[in-house]
Amino acid sequence: MKISVIIPTFNRENVLKRAIDSVLSQSYQDLELIVVDDASTDQTQELLSGYKDPRLKILRLPENKGVSYARNRGFEASCGEWIALLDSDDEWKKEKLKTQVEYIKAQPRYPLVHCEELWVRNGRRVNQKKIHQKSGGDIFHRALHLCLISPSACLIRRDTWKELGGFREDFEVCEDYDLWLKLTSRYEVGFISDPLIIKYGGHEDQLSQKYKAMDFWRVKAIDELIEKNKLSKDQVSEATEVLLKKATILRNGYIKHQNLTHLDYIEDLLRKHQS
Repeated sequence: MKISVIIPTFNRENVLKRAIDSVLSQSYQDLELIVVDDASTDQTQELLSGYKDPRLKILRLPENKGVSYARNRGFEASCGEWIALLDSDDEWKKEKLKTQVEYIKAQPRYPLVHCEELWVRNGRRVNQKKIHQKSGGDIFHRALHLCLISPSACLIRRDTWKELGGFREDFEVCEDYDLWLKLTSRYEVGFISDPLIIKYGGHEDQLSQKYKAMDFWRVKAIDELIEKNKLSKDQVSEATEVLLKKATILRNGYIKHQNLTHLDYIEDLLRKHQS
């Protein structure tokens, strides 16, 4: 069972080695690692040149186009039956892939399996809030409210990635939320309750730090999910309810702070889905 691991990176020389080493030291060894350098301007290329492991492939992009573009180019260069993602500021535990492979072999019906994670913020271990707790099975309803699958924690079947079209390159943020909504509207997912990854947060170059009104992108994703995907009647009802709630909060916030950039779009969505 060949696994292709994709690490997109941009100016992360200070943490990239930790991520790469956690992949190459996995107890499960039937893998290739594709590091997609999204036109870094730091010492990333010098760091990568020091690796001699034949499983490591380096894809350097000529222009910085964002994490979705980088992940999709990594997928195109991959050959594995299953795809694993790892953000360049996160880290896998040694048994991560082995545990997931054993799970998949025991329960092959799942096109994606993800796992629990440990959170470290600004160098300190923090506990997740109840709303962020991960789970498996039919999680579409919960996934509408926020992103419940960490890219670094998932292992996804290659055919499923192709079916869903990969990550949207026109989304500045919440591209993972969009993809997981499409997936969970069609399939149940597998889940391993053991924390097999360490997610590091609190640093300034995280997209969640840069973009504050992230629900704009979630609302956009829900709207297009309803319009372009074959949802059940119940799923349409659930998705519409969440969209209206999020869009109303966005509209009120835009008006309060006189941030009118997306106001017309949000008001159009409210009219469309309230009718």
